Amino acid sequence: MKLRIPRSRALAGAAAAFAVLAGGGTWTAVASGSDAPAVHREERIMNMDGVRIDTSFFTADGADGADSADGAAGKRPAVLLGHGFGGSKRDVQAQAEQLARDGYAVLTWSARGFGKSTGKIGLNDPDGEVKDVSRLIDWLAERPEVRLDADGDPRVGVSGSSYGGAISLLAAGHDKRVDAVAPQITYWNLADALFPDGVFKKLWAGMFINAGGGCEKFEKRLCEMYERVAVAGKPDAAARDLLTAHSPSAVGDRIKVPALIAQGQNDSLFPLDHADAMAKAIDGNGAPVAVDWIAGGHDGGHRESARVEGRITSWFDRYLKGEKGTDTGPAFRVTRTGGVDSTDGAARLRGATSDRYPGLEAGQRQLKLAAGKPEQHFTNPAGANPPAISAVPGVGALSRLSGLGVGLSLDFPGQSARFETAKLASDLRVTGSPTVKVKVKSDRDDAVLFGKVYDVSADGRQQVLPSQLVSPVRVSGAGAKDGATVELRLPAIDHEVRAGHRLRVVLAATDLGYASPADPAAYTVSLEGDGALTVPIATGVKTQAAPLPWWVWGLPAIGAAVAVALLLTARRRTVAPAPDPVLAEVPLQITDLTKKYAKSADRYAVRDLSFRVERGQVLGLLGPNGAGKTTTLRMLMGLITPDSGEIRVFGHAIRPGSPVLSRVGSFVEGAGFLPHLTGRANLDLYWQATGRPAEDSRMAEALEIAGLGDPSPSSRLRSSRGDPIDRPVRTYSQGMRQRLAIAQAMLGMPDLLILDEPTNGLDPPQIREMRDVMIRYAAAGRTVIVSSHLLSEVEQSCTHLVVMDRGQLMQAGPVAEITGGTDTLLVTTEGEVSEVLAEKVGALPGIGSAVRTDEGLLVRLDGASPSALIGELVRLDVPLTGVGPNRRLEDAFLTLIGGSSA
Repeated sequence: MKLRIPRSRALAGAAAAFAVLAGGGTWTAVASGSDAPAVHREERIMNMDGVRIDTSFFTADGADGADSADGAAGKRPAVLLGHGFGGSKRDVQAQAEQLARDGYAVLTWSARGFGKSTGKIGLNDPDGEVKDVSRLIDWLAERPEVRLDADGDPRVGVSGSSYGGAISLLAAGHDKRVDAVAPQITYWNLADALFPDGVFKKLWAGMFINAGGGCEKFEKRLCEMYERVAVAGKPDAAARDLLTAHSPSAVGDRIKVPALIAQGQNDSLFPLDHADAMAKAIDGNGAPVAVDWIAGGHDGGHRESARVEGRITSWFDRYLKGEKGTDTGPAFRVTRTGGVDSTDGAARLRGATSDRYPGLEAGQRQLKLAAGKPEQHFTNPAGANPPAISAVPGVGALSRLSGLGVGLSLDFPGQSARFETAKLASDLRVTGSPTVKVKVKSDRDDAVLFGKVYDVSADGRQQVLPSQLVSPVRVSGAGAKDGATVELRLPAIDHEVRAGHRLRVVLAATDLGYASPADPAAYTVSLEGDGALTVPIATGVKTQAAPLPWWVWGLPAIGAAVAVALLLTARRRTVAPAPDPVLAEVPLQITDLTKKYAKSADRYAVRDLSFRVERGQVLGLLGPNGAGKTTTLRMLMGLITPDSGEIRVFGHAIRPGSPVLSRVGSFVEGAGFLPHLTGRANLDLYWQATGRPAEDSRMAEALEIAGLGDPSPSSRLRSSRGDPIDRPVRTYSQGMRQRLAIAQAMLGMPDLLILDEPTNGLDPPQIREMRDVMIRYAAAGRTVIVSSHLLSEVEQSCTHLVVMDRGQLMQAGPVAEITGGTDTLLVTTEGEVSEVLAEKVGALPGIGSAVRTDEGLLVRLDGASPSALIGELVRLDVPLTGVGPNRRLEDAFLTLIGGSSA
């Protein structure tokens, strides 16, 4: 039952906020697709007990769901969207705008200490950040657009990722007006996250402090707590109590609202057991719960943002709008990786589902472990150096590669014990947390061990640590005569072990991500009980069916084709294929596109090209001269006809004059303007030539995005002769002409904008401004495809890339994934690296070079693996804080095209 808030209290709370608003609110129209309702954004600074909180409020005209079932016209449920740690409200703007179009009143804000909000970071302090959310709910209760359940009680849901996910749970526990939550990749107990089993997760804790801007940005007691624990190397009771009080677990018994929980499998910060704890607690309170294990997480990987955000909207449709027929998805879903998509080179993601959440222990199976000796002896080295390596925060490539069967973890001889199963007779899918019972003896009472389970190949040459996860355990009483027996719960995973492989349990004395005892110690470990590894297999979780074998559909199709061929005359059909409804929301899909050079039988301009572009992407089309970029764009615009293959725009096959091309704007051949006319007159003439109504041109929006509609005196585009758009084009600089051409392409606000070398002839400031134009245009969910040879600009402006060479696709995918695939690694360090140390690294076997940078070292691999490099860096006492790909597009590009001239 919901708490009914007296109207007087709500008014008082809202009045307190309104009384100190900085300049009131400012409404801004947010551009959207031509068929989508217009979104409005209100910017407002609210004062929360002397702290200024920066907020944005989003609504949409005529959005679906804006009218409530009880007849309250224009009323809509509200959603609060929180951001991740180190971010701001801008990070969730796109999701907020989409929710507004879907019929919600959406409020975003920058938490204390982030963005433009003031105050100290309190790590979701109940007396700080959590109270701020309650005041935001007070404010929503006074908005005329928001649906109320009672006076002062709006219908409201809360969602967010990581830091924002925790605040959604905390808000539900502290304020009974919250009606539904959708936390993503977040924590249940922050003390358990940073001090698992009493072991200090030092690298992640340090990154928390750095991401927040340094210790001085935090509340004093939090800063003091961190410094105390970091120096001691282990948490004390006061530190645990402080973080627990800031955690959803502290109010877990009061979270009684429907919860959609999305947690990352590649996440050494907030692993899957946090989602398990919150699911069990909320389900125990009698509220509906669904759990979704996504592919990515804080350690990298695919975050599945579009799918997860769509599911969140459905969740709120069901539990905020009251649409009982809405499909909110299965009670449990886990994303599994299987193979590579030939169209874009990305890993194929398939879902496995169950009608109930299985937890981490379902369907347990016993696998006998064996060891060369009944007892295994190893040591904790002095200073805990060199440490074993599993996850390295900030090096997302490690966890991603482990999902592709590449092992990058490292255990040093003499510092670990290991036990193995026999070879598996059949494939085994592990879904949950394996467990093993061991006895630990030590010459010191306090022992710290790190447990992990490897998938070892049939030949024993390769071992993979799923998602690079490890479980720390602090063993008390290990110094007793008989030692201490512990049941070690290993990391929760979803991983398939192939027949013929073994599972290997390793207990290590050290781990790079954690603080181990600095004093040297000797350990003895043996198996206890039946000496078995218990693995959960969750048989009720079923993977989506694989595609049918080709012959199931191929033979009937072949038969039908033969029949049609016999019936048709030799006259070739010229009508376009029927639209594909499955692709109705996909801006562009190119399949097996081929075009030969004129009068050539075997020379191809474009050959077997396939890729797909989604809404909101800025896609860069890259390749050396003669790669086929412009030919591809000309075929896309219907200017030339492909020899074979297919281009579909929003599901419609492209032919010359296709009606769907009205949804496409282009700057491919270069724009021709009448020099004696003004820029505005040129645009008016162009639009009149299209035959479409003048009111559909949306010229003001196009000019604003292109930077030609800014009336401010400080605008670089103004002159003493007035707005440049109203000056003759002959007076324009090259940069201004390019902007006018882009504005012409944007007339009508097409859903797909195609730009061929839009920065040709521009100077660096003009190039930077053009980059901002493309980013602004895609920000509202539209799509931009840009062909350019300026790699640095593409890297900064594009979200995705398609790299072509000699007419063929070399690679496609997100910019971060493509730039992360080179052989050059950036080693970041705590301080400056000496020239002598750089030379030692450069002389290591398998290392091509090592160059000092402001951040540490730039290391080029020449045969060595990343894991071998990390091991050598640790041996050389390099004070590393992270190792990751050197994300320079130039390196990746030259690697892909083999050094061809761009």
